[in-house]
Amino acid sequence: MEKEKIIIYTDGSSLGNPGPGGWGAVVVTQKKTVVELGGADKNTTNNKMELTAIIEALRYLKKPNKEIVVYTDSSYAINGITKWVKNWQANNWTKRDKTEVLNRDLWEALIEATKGKSIKWIHVSGHSGLPGNERVDAIATSFARGVEPKLFKGLKNKYDVDVFNVTYDEKRKNERSVSRARSRAKAYSYISLVDGALERHSSWSECESRVKGKKGVKYKKTLSKKDEDTIIKEWGM
Repeated sequence: MEKEKIIIYTDGSSLGNPGPGGWGAVVVTQKKTVVELGGADKNTTNNKMELTAIIEALRYLKKPNKEIVVYTDSSYAINGITKWVKNWQANNWTKRDKTEVLNRDLWEALIEATKGKSIKWIHVSGHSGLPGNERVDAIATSFARGVEPKLFKGLKNKYDVDVFNVTYDEKRKNERSVSRARSRAKAYSYISLVDGALERHSSWSECESRVKGKKGVKYKKTLSKKDEDTIIKEWGM
């Protein structure tokens, strides 16, 4: 029989880096109760909010005697707590390049929050249709925007988010992977469509200056001549 687990989903958000931010967490306890947590910060970063969400969720659990599974889309948080912190501590919170570790106060708080707890860390792809991850993203984003969401606290059978469903929407996951790969790829050109007039640009700054602040415009990064022609055709030009 599989050992009963406590499930946690966490996420952080900031509108600007730094900028106003928020964090969200969903905690499913061994008693099958669900508690949503969240908060805001007027001037913060995405990484700070990601760490804060995990810290607050673990603090809420005190010292449970069950295994905890933390689902987060923050590679920064997982790599930090599982790989980097020991070396940071040994080197007086400096990195290999001798610069100071950012967010030391939060890393120390996270170390403290993990003490006495058996934790399994699982990285998930953000915005891939995973119900628990989508919910904490919504909580964090709402707080970042200054809108306090209604947070649930009660029995799991009264909760309308399927937190035990850890199956990805493969289509959304693949679309996000393609989008990320495209954003990292070297541009062939940038094209913009303003008031029916199409223009090609050699840099994003040129394209941005043409479309910024204008309504009803279209613009796109292209990766090749064929890609450029395809997008122009899709725009009906």
